[in-house]
Amino acid sequence: MVASGKGFGGSFSGPVLGRRGVFALGGLSAGAGVLSACGGNTGRGEADGDGPVLSQWYHEYGEAGTQQAALDYAAAYPDARVGVEWIPGDYDAALSSGLLAEDEAPDCFESHLNRGMVEAGQLEPLDDLVADVIDDIPESDLARNTLDGTVYGIRMIDDPQYIVYRPSMFEAAGIAGPPETFDELVDMAVELDSGEVKGIDFGEASGADRLGQHMIHSLGLSFIGADRQAGFDDARMAEGAGSVRRLSESGALLLGAPTAWWDPSSMLQGLTAMSWTGLWTMPALLEGLGDDIGIFPCPGFAGGAPTVFNGGWSAFVNANGPNVEAAKAFTKWLWVDHEEFILDWCLSYGFHIPSRLSLRAQADELTSGPAAEAVAIADEFGWAEDPDWTPAMNTAVNDMMSNIVIEGADPEEELAAAVATVNDELDGIFG
Repeated sequence: MVASGKGFGGSFSGPVLGRRGVFALGGLSAGAGVLSACGGNTGRGEADGDGPVLSQWYHEYGEAGTQQAALDYAAAYPDARVGVEWIPGDYDAALSSGLLAEDEAPDCFESHLNRGMVEAGQLEPLDDLVADVIDDIPESDLARNTLDGTVYGIRMIDDPQYIVYRPSMFEAAGIAGPPETFDELVDMAVELDSGEVKGIDFGEASGADRLGQHMIHSLGLSFIGADRQAGFDDARMAEGAGSVRRLSESGALLLGAPTAWWDPSSMLQGLTAMSWTGLWTMPALLEGLGDDIGIFPCPGFAGGAPTVFNGGWSAFVNANGPNVEAAKAFTKWLWVDHEEFILDWCLSYGFHIPSRLSLRAQADELTSGPAAEAVAIADEFGWAEDPDWTPAMNTAVNDMMSNIVIEGADPEEELAAAVATVNDELDGIFG
């Protein structure tokens, strides 16, 4: 699926752990060597007494206070010494290499479930950890961490991703409200573009790295069909890609923003009237813009429905680690048993939807204003990743969009190429 970035929900969070590696099913592969340096970690170090020593990996979150919170949780654990590795830069590449390292591999880590990781023997089953709370886990969160009936991950946070806009700028331009179609979005972006203030910020890739996957869901298609072949071989995909190309060619996109799309700075600095974002930025936007905030889902393509990608992260245990049972015990302690830590992680640094139904009922911060709207559109239009969707399949759809939108390639030819690549992958997996 779509990738995860530095925010809590990251970008479009999906299982994108680099391009396809040496494993037959797209599992994690050795990259340019094992991670040599990590930011702000406690290190594996030596055990105190007879207790085990564990290494826990996070990507580098952008929200202030998150690193210290992770360290505080680890320090509170009484049954092992837990070293927190805060990984800057390309987390996917670091994890890909790290899981193959004998001495530096993490015992527990955050990621997204992918069949290749399971087939490569890298993930420990966690059914026993969630057995007592399985009815409290939202169905979609359980599905995205389950493969062939086995649970491999525990959802940490859910982060809907959508478009945020400035109602005051809409009013000044005479625009009545959010767009209902993607073509309307393009027209509005052009109308809102004043030169100094651009129409919309979709990131440096002009949306090509995420909108192809939204298009699949918008059109009621599937990533993988019931026949285990690409489920998006539909002429409307080419039509939708043409709309994204029109946006790219319109001049209304914010390019060269001071920060990546997952950071709300472009909105806070008044550089754009609309921006792709996620729920994690809501506290900063509320503080900086007050009530001048509105949100809407990704509009529909080629007659399709609106969509919201429900991103986020899940906790996993390295099946090849030296202390598998100790790592499972810590993972359960933090992400199942200690509800106060889960709520703190979800609500104290950015806003995120807790991945337990009972905890969602306690998330008062998400019950009013734009945050409540985000929860509502996530429920109505949301979709999540498919564990059978490999990094190579993800790359095929992203390349299709990039070639059409940025390079001006023929949409029908690019769609056919992406479908062929995905079908080759699926044939290799399922035979």
